[in-house]
Amino acid sequence: MNEIETSGAPGSEMPGEVGSEDASAMAERLFRGMIVAVVVAVIASALWWPWRVTTGLFIGGALSLLNHHWMRTAIGAAFASASNAAGARPKLKIVRFITRYFIVAVAVILAHWLDIASLTAMLVGLCSFVVAALVESFMQVYFVIIHREETK
Repeated sequence: MNEIETSGAPGSEMPGEVGSEDASAMAERLFRGMIVAVVVAVIASALWWPWRVTTGLFIGGALSLLNHHWMRTAIGAAFASASNAAGARPKLKIVRFITRYFIVAVAVILAHWLDIASLTAMLVGLCSFVVAALVESFMQVYFVIIHREETK
């Protein structure tokens, strides 16, 4: 059990700390994966599905990217301020955190109410993070298997 508590990520200074370079690189890969997923979905839907589906995928994907960016900057700012004060807990303003969801919900409802986008397509577009996370996890599993084979 002591091994778990003292084992940190490579290059980390504190026990159990996640390596910031690895976490930052993964966050960038996730964001790029989200962009690729949205672009591929919008292009494919423009070729094969009605314009409302394409618009819905675009709106949902854009909202997903915006939501992810807001969340990442808000949480990053909260932990950055906590790291400046020794022993302080991160302060994340709950109003700012919930406002993101309110803005996304209003945009989806407004686009559906104006009948410019398919509700289902917007919800699928909002799931671009799931696609990016699955691609990232498959890549990580693949690299673990490849590196395992090289060490034998």
